Amino acid sequence: MTISILSGISCHLGEGPSYDPLSDTLHWFDILEKRLHGVQLGSGRTSLTILPVMGSAIFAIDGDRQLILTERGFYSRYRQTGVTSLVIPVEDDNPATRSNDARAHRCGAVWFGTMGKHAETGAGAIYHLLKGKVTKLYPAISIPNAICFSPDGASAYFTDTAINKLMRVAIDPATALPSGEPQVLFDQSGKPGGIDGAIVDTDGVIWNARWGIGQLVAISPDGQLLREIDLPAKQTTCPAFVGAKFNRIAVTSAAEGYDDSTGAADPDCGKTFLIDLPIFGRAEPNVLF
Repeated sequence: MTISILSGISCHLGEGPSYDPLSDTLHWFDILEKRLHGVQLGSGRTSLTILPVMGSAIFAIDGDRQLILTERGFYSRYRQTGVTSLVIPVEDDNPATRSNDARAHRCGAVWFGTMGKHAETGAGAIYHLLKGKVTKLYPAISIPNAICFSPDGASAYFTDTAINKLMRVAIDPATALPSGEPQVLFDQSGKPGGIDGAIVDTDGVIWNARWGIGQLVAISPDGQLLREIDLPAKQTTCPAFVGAKFNRIAVTSAAEGYDDSTGAADPDCGKTFLIDLPIFGRAEPNVLF
């Protein structure tokens, strides 16, 4: 296993990494600075898009269009021109909230979360999007994170980082709508390290970034801690499988809340890291829109 710095840009709040196999590009957001970053893995060529609003996740619709989750809802984006337009408002009338974590299901649905801009208790929610229809699934969420799905599409995972319990819920593989009640899979309440973004490999293992302790951890489908990987930055936020074989993991991080002294103690904060591991993930599904 090797760990390297994929991008030396220090993000205020790096989040939402997503690999686009069509362009061999990893995209990620600096949420608080309204920036969409990109790096082409083969060439190292970088890109930067200044967004009109805070964004946190990006998905492919087809070969021409992408969908960006923002504080106002979903924007469509044309790959060639970068032109964006608001197409699905979500909490657009609430300036106190913004988007956070999200993941596409293999059926083309998206689960996504909102939260207070200052992480106010219970200010956000977790939603479901499919073919333009938005459904609120879980209200009164403080910091939605770890949204991801089992390889068979029959289970969803999520957390409220403020509570720090990774939840599992049965879902309909055809729609990604819940078919049962959420159950605790992995309880980290009262323990160091907030459960942040997560992905699932082809074996069903959940790879989870841990905010505050600088780790990527592996959790089995039955909730057992399998592995802990230390990373160079403490405030790790979200992983993504990258590369043609999806056998590497990129992890974003944040410098949020640091001053000169605390930042000096965590010099790689906000950077994006690349981990080579003998595991395999899969491409993010296109969104049905």
